[in-house]
Amino acid sequence: MALKSSAEPYPHTYTAEASGGFSGGVVLATPGAVAFTSTPARQFGGPGDAWSPEALLVAALADCFIFTFRAVTGAALFGWQQLECRAEGLLEKRERVAQFTRVSLRARLTLAPGADAARARRLLRQADRACLIANSLKAERSLEIQIVQAASGVSPPPR
Repeated sequence: MALKSSAEPYPHTYTAEASGGFSGGVVLATPGAVAFTSTPARQFGGPGDAWSPEALLVAALADCFIFTFRAVTGAALFGWQQLECRAEGLLEKRERVAQFTRVSLRARLTLAPGADAARARRLLRQADRACLIANSLKAERSLEIQIVQAASGVSPPPR
């Protein structure tokens, strides 16, 4: 049974606010969510003990990939148990400008015993192509896929 989509028609507008002083962290907020503090990345002299703008961007890639995979598999009526995604972004200087030049996703998908791994692989690639965050970046992209079949007798987690 496919879930009815509650997605709104385009265009969408997203709002975030940031507030900070001469030093210290920056408080980030968006309507309806808990505010939190970010700091400069350790590589830029920050403490390395909080989210940085760079880590947030890379996390958004992994996050969006999983949500996109949910949408793709929901439309395809394809069941699965767990998706773990590790995202890595390479920040380099190109023509004297710092930018992410490459982003890599490593997806580990757990399927029920006997599930169609080839179809799952196709759906993972489809989600990668459809991820709006990744499509908004000019960085080179790669996707590494690992498919794991769950042991027999293991029931899927509740949704």
